[in-house]
Amino acid sequence: MKLPSILRRTPFRLTLLFLALFAAAASAILAYVYFASASEARTKAERDVRGEMQVLSGIYEARGFDALNREVIDRTLRESAFLYRLEAADSDGQGTGSLTVLPLETVVDDQQWTTFVFTDTDAEGRVTRPQVRGVQRRLKDGGMLFVGQSLSDTEAYLARLTQALWTAMGIVLLLGLAGGVLVSRNLERTMGRLNKVVTAVQEGDLKARAVVRNSGDELDELGSGLNTMLDRLEGSMASIRHAGDAIAHDLRSPLTRMRAKLEVALMDAEAGRIDGVDAVQLALDEADNLLKTFNTVLAIARLQAAAGRTPDPKVCDAADLAADMAELYEPASEDKGLEFSAEIERGLMIEGNQPFLAQALANIIDNAIKYTPTGGAVMLRARRRSSGEIEYSVTDTGPGVPEADRERVIERFVRLDNSRTEAGSGLGLALVGAVMEAHGGRILLDEGPGEYGGFGPGLRVALVLPAAE
Repeated sequence: MKLPSILRRTPFRLTLLFLALFAAAASAILAYVYFASASEARTKAERDVRGEMQVLSGIYEARGFDALNREVIDRTLRESAFLYRLEAADSDGQGTGSLTVLPLETVVDDQQWTTFVFTDTDAEGRVTRPQVRGVQRRLKDGGMLFVGQSLSDTEAYLARLTQALWTAMGIVLLLGLAGGVLVSRNLERTMGRLNKVVTAVQEGDLKARAVVRNSGDELDELGSGLNTMLDRLEGSMASIRHAGDAIAHDLRSPLTRMRAKLEVALMDAEAGRIDGVDAVQLALDEADNLLKTFNTVLAIARLQAAAGRTPDPKVCDAADLAADMAELYEPASEDKGLEFSAEIERGLMIEGNQPFLAQALANIIDNAIKYTPTGGAVMLRARRRSSGEIEYSVTDTGPGVPEADRERVIERFVRLDNSRTEAGSGLGLALVGAVMEAHGGRILLDEGPGEYGGFGPGLRVALVLPAAE
């Protein structure tokens, strides 16, 4: 038989476990209190009985058996708190006191302690059977004297205490059980809402989100984490859809050109005009560009799969890397008629994957050279920021990027209208952004130096990286 859902919930089971542990602990405490109280009552009774026995023994030693007998009778008539029994040596079971017989037939070592149940009748005529703790002593003349005390008051106190403790424990168990049911139902409702979100996502609804109550508890943390994951998942799916559209758009032209050139080469070869080698070479160049595009996509995917962790990190000098890039791209700038300059501080140590960092820096320098008109300028800087971070920056005097598009150009396959005439796939800055994310850095796009020699306003791209410890 399947248990009700509430009995299968972890909070309710934990509540039952806690209540069981509480009941065991309370029972142990109750047993301790009971036995400690009983022991204390017995000790007190023995102390009182010992004192009373000393008084009566003193009377016997001083004035003899008859005086002791009169004292026992007197104390019995006064309804003392003690129980007495005095018998002479040759009394044949006859004696005086509140007891009809001696508790012990014989006594070892002159006196002996004993505990027994005494049957009595209270003032209302009810029969009671309290425990009695007392001592029986053999007198010098062979007689026997017993002095004891009833433990009925202690027993009544222990009974009331036990009843109160059991009642309190029962109330606590009931309240705990009710609290467990309440907590389980609340948790079941909250988890039910989370499960609905998961089910909706499984069915394809990426807009579903968990309700966050802003209580700051673990369920809110779970809901917030789930919402963050769904935000990233939705963004990834949107990026995939956009990437598919962009790939179809951006690869259609080179594929069309490749097919046209191959058709021309085939027709020329069939007509005997050319052997088609030149056309095939152009087609190979287009295929190389396509392969480069897909390799860049794979590199971005590898960096994003690293989930914020730098792949194969090593400590390297950022200044050396900037100097190598300046040496590599200065001739290309001069060939295009650009003024290229570099300002590089020394001793800039960073930890990262040098090939990826070199690729990212090469991408922004290549973009600056590509989009800056002839006669413009490009500057490369490597410096330490006031925050201690290391910054690469490339500033050009090209057309720049409108402020509204600066976040968008970092996405994959995004190309602005003024760049459609240039060769490229729209993956350069996307790769740079992925490299920065993997290295715990960030990419910043700002306006360049403004108008310069009739060009501008330009663009400043900065790569900010944490310094190596």
